[in-house]
Amino acid sequence: MCEDDHAGIGRRAVFVTGAAAALTLTSVSFASAAPRERRKRTVRGTLPAGSPDFVYVPVEVPDGVREIHVAYTYDRPAVPAGTQGNALDIGLFDERGTGLGGRGFRGWSGGARTEFFVRADDATPGYLPGPVRSGVWHIALGPYTVAPRGLSYEITITLTYGEESAAVRPVYPPERAKGRGRAWYRGDCHLHSEYSDGRFTLAEIASLAREAGLDFINSSEHNTHSAHAHWAKVAGDDLLIMLGEEVTTRNGHVVALGTDPGTFVDWRYRARDNRFGRFARQIRRAGGLVVPAHPHATCIGCNWKFGFGEADAVEVWNGAYTPDDEVALADWDGMLVAAVRDGRDGRGGRDGRGWLPAMGSSDSHRAPDVIGRPQTVVLADDLTREAIQEGIRAGRSYVAESAKVSLAFTASGGRGEHAGIGERLRVDDDTPVTVRLEVTGAPRCTVRFVTDQGVLFTSAPLPVSGSGVVEWRTTASYAAYVRAELRHEAAGPLPGALAAFTNPVFLGR
Repeated sequence: MCEDDHAGIGRRAVFVTGAAAALTLTSVSFASAAPRERRKRTVRGTLPAGSPDFVYVPVEVPDGVREIHVAYTYDRPAVPAGTQGNALDIGLFDERGTGLGGRGFRGWSGGARTEFFVRADDATPGYLPGPVRSGVWHIALGPYTVAPRGLSYEITITLTYGEESAAVRPVYPPERAKGRGRAWYRGDCHLHSEYSDGRFTLAEIASLAREAGLDFINSSEHNTHSAHAHWAKVAGDDLLIMLGEEVTTRNGHVVALGTDPGTFVDWRYRARDNRFGRFARQIRRAGGLVVPAHPHATCIGCNWKFGFGEADAVEVWNGAYTPDDEVALADWDGMLVAAVRDGRDGRGGRDGRGWLPAMGSSDSHRAPDVIGRPQTVVLADDLTREAIQEGIRAGRSYVAESAKVSLAFTASGGRGEHAGIGERLRVDDDTPVTVRLEVTGAPRCTVRFVTDQGVLFTSAPLPVSGSGVVEWRTTASYAAYVRAELRHEAAGPLPGALAAFTNPVFLGR
């Protein structure tokens, strides 16, 4: 076993990939060897505080290699309170290079694994099986946080020589399940498995989704599409499985919702690099929706900083309801007011052409996370990828904490005019409008009607049966839109946690 030392400043170079600055270290080289032979190289180094977002270790792979295996460790020194310690992510690019766009992408496990392998017929979850061709590969390190004294690491690279196994042809889940025609369908569009930093298997996710009463889910692993080729065996007529990715940048996360199978979306940029628009357009070209996730989350790198001009919807409620969800809800409501002010309230849309619909997802990783808490309930023409996406894009949806909660929300005028969630009730400004919410599955919850002026009506608690009908009368001159919130009983002066909320009904010509 040979060893290299990457600690010296003279043995590394800083370059720009077209986005964030990156650091490339000295190459690790291997000689040819006989079949079945294994060769190891170990490299060590220290990354200082303030390192670039990505550090690449080039590995010269000769002909005749059938498998690459990488293991790594790094130090985790004690740090003072309030100071970030060390966290080091890892991934792999093949001989096609590390250029932005990911042509050479072969996998990413972030900080979830300490080792991985890649060969033609198999790979560690998070990584893509395929040929191990000769050339310069790159181990990608992502120093997520670095302690003041630096981050010392050790990487062991093992090449196994020999004839490659036959490659496996990917099989993807169907884009259609057995639906009920035009109906309300329940889904969870943001969840994680063992293919990134989750603990659930795909089979466990599918089983839990069915138990939660879901009709569809969306695969959204951090910075990898490696799970796409493994969902088919757990899909079925009763569960539509859409494919996507959680694009996890240093300035916020975005769910690529329902992209074409095998679509990879790069994440190696910050808002200041002005690259997000390029990848948002890639998501849409691949048939997906662009959905910023947990925009006010407090974890490092989670707060959304790219703006919402490229978004098709926004994830307002993420997992168990917390104060950052309350902030996201209020921020989204402010965007609705801006859409009314700017005359963009005709329909759901993006690029300034319309208002931005809201969604909710579980972001489930492991127990006790609950798949389907919350869930987005979408009015769609059928249970297909395209129909679900169209319902989400148009804002014909509401968010509920579970399948127990069902809502029917409408607004009607004096001459039989009628509009539902995500629609416009076209009436004169002074025409009386009746807003009606029918609820089941929400014992002791209160109903709030929210408009561009704020909360204008709060009901008495629903009965213990959880069912009830609440009505309120207004006009388009008084309320440019109305949306409904269903809240649990409050424990203090603040409103109770959400049990459900709707996208708005707009009022007026």
